[in-house]
Parts: sequence; structure tokens; C-alpha cells
Amino acid sequence: MAGLLGSQRRLNWRAAALLGLISSTFSTLVSQFLAGRIGRDAVVDWMVVATITLRDGMLQSEPSWPVIAAGILFHQWADFTWAVIFFWLLGRWTAGLKPRSLLFIALPWALFTSAFEWFVLVPLIPFWQPIFTLNQPYWIGFLVHAVSASMYPLFPWLRDWLRGRLPSPHGRFTAAWTTLAATGLLVLGFIAFLGWQNRELPWMGESPAFDQSYMRRMAAHHAQGVELAQTAIEKARDPHLKNLARLMASDQKGEIAIFQQWWRSWFGCDLPPAAPEEHATMPGMLSPEQIDGLRRTNGDAFDLLFITLMTTHHQGAIAMADEALREAGDIRLRLMAHGTRHAQRGEIELMHGSEGLAAVEAATFSLLVPAGDASADRREQAPSTHRH
Repeated sequence: MAGLLGSQRRLNWRAAALLGLISSTFSTLVSQFLAGRIGRDAVVDWMVVATITLRDGMLQSEPSWPVIAAGILFHQWADFTWAVIFFWLLGRWTAGLKPRSLLFIALPWALFTSAFEWFVLVPLIPFWQPIFTLNQPYWIGFLVHAVSASMYPLFPWLRDWLRGRLPSPHGRFTAAWTTLAATGLLVLGFIAFLGWQNRELPWMGESPAFDQSYMRRMAAHHAQGVELAQTAIEKARDPHLKNLARLMASDQKGEIAIFQQWWRSWFGCDLPPAAPEEHATMPGMLSPEQIDGLRRTNGDAFDLLFITLMTTHHQGAIAMADEALREAGDIRLRLMAHGTRHAQRGEIELMHGSEGLAAVEAATFSLLVPAGDASADRREQAPSTHRH
């Protein structure tokens, strides 16, 4: 009996490991193809994932291929591990489930695993790294985990195949599900290819006036943010603040690139600059005198002034993103605005030294607070707690 149980556990391990490779690769490809369609820069997201284990030294204003690869590999390791936990560690209860039962339980499992990562594993024990949770809103992680778990119904057939029991009673379901997944992946890949050729799916809304103005204004706002961040990359004394400036630069450059790609696809020309009257309506924009004053400041005084000015600048972007959440006509702009708001609030928290439970509280607040809530700018009057 013990030998039979050991043999079953080894079989479950092999099938779970193979499934982990499949599910993690599938979720990586879907994430890559889908990111730009919902206003995410996949390169920046992979870089942020890389910081979970390799810390903020991975942050770059222009993410390199080794950093991107490190993020992808960690993501795949995490997805692989969750599959092994589900079918091997919990195999007594899960290994005998049929494909339809696994399909039914996939979303609850994705909800649990993504929440456990976002609220506990990454910002607390064991990684104690707040950047991921403060930069990426929770719903992105849930989508990724749901895509990965959608491959779990393949497990019964994989186990039958590994022990040589073919044809399997699960063959028809597996063939249909695999065909559906492969077709969906090909469609997403084709849509992504069209997007990279500036042929995104057409703009969807009733009147483009607000969306066009928002894209022009936020692109100009981000351009100033990049300018500020580049100054901090050159002059900041604190290495952590210098790395955060790299994150800010890459994040905002990525969003500008998405705006440019969407504009060319939706409106058939290059993204025009914001008009002077639009500049006047952008909250948080700094004057030339403020920027010159920052450039003339050195040492610890520079770090403190940068935190103050970038906090003000980010709060302006948050207000603009809140407005887009209420007013934008295209759902993609609303999704992007939610991510923008979350990341900008998160960067304010990171500049002020949030970590651990404080970071989880701030990220949860950012995720749930209603758009336009006046209490959202938690750091507006708070003194800097940044430590050198």
C-alpha cells in the first residue's frame, strides 16, 4: 500500500510539473499579448516582477533583456509552484478531480493565490518587497493567475499520458480545451501584432473629445515626470530613491508609448502635443522655475526637494486619472487610468518609505478608494519619512 501511494505521489508530481510548465508558459504569452491592449507596458511589468527577489537594483529607466528575462522566469517559477502545490501537495483532494470540476475550481484558486501573493507573500513574508504590490493593481495579478489556472483541466489527461493509459477518458475534453486555448492564444497574438503595427482595435466610445484631450494632457504630464525622474537618476544621493526614479521614468515612458500607439491606431496620425489651454488645466505641473531650482540643488537637500516636487506632480496625475475613470469613453483608457492611479500613489508611498503592513494598507486603499475621493491623497500633508 505504501509503495502504491508513493507511486501515485510521484506520478502526481510529474504530471503537476508538466502542467506547471504548460500553465506558466501559457500565462506568460497571454500576459505579453494582452498587456498593451489594456494600457500596460509588459516590459515594465516584468521588470517590477524581477524586483521581488532581486530587489530594486533591477529597476532601470530602459529595462534590459536580462531584467525582463528575470521577471518572466520568476513569474513562471511562481505559476509552476502553484500548480505543484495544487496537484501534488494537495493531491489527496485534487489529483482525482475531473476536468469540469477543475474548471469550476480554477477561478476560486486563482482568487486565493493571487490575493495571497499580492497581500502577503510579496510585501510581507518571505520577500518583504513593497514595489510589486504598490505598482501593480491587484486585478492584474488575478487575471494572470486565472489564465494560468485555466490550464488545470489538462491534468487528468497528462497523468493518464504519463502512465501510458491512452486513450484517456478525458481525451475529448482535453482536445477541445487545448484547441480553444490555442485558438485564443493565436487570436490574442494576432491582435497584439496588429497593435504593434499601429492597428489596435478601433476606438470605442460615443464622443472622442474627452479621450483625446486626456491622452494629450497625460502624455505631456508624464513627459515632465520623466524629466524630473531623469534629474533624480543623475543627482539623487540615496540609492533607493535613485532606483525609484528609474522606475518612474520607465513607467511614464511606457504609458506615453501606449498613448502614441493608441492615437495612431484610433485617429490615424501621430499624438499631437497638448495645447496651451490644456497645459493650464493639468494639476501638478511644475513651473520652469521649480524645475531649475531642483537642478541647482545638491546632496540631501536634493532628495528631499525631489520627493516634495514629485509627490505634488504625482498627485496631479492621480487627479487626472480619477477624472478619466469617470469620464473616458473607451474602456481601455479607464483600465489604464486605474493602473496609472495605483502606480502613482504607490510611488508616492515608496518615496516616503512605506513597506510591510503600511505598504499593504496603502495599496489596498489605492485599489478600493472611489475615483475622485478627496481623501485619496494620503501623503498631501504628511511629512516625508524617507530614510537615507
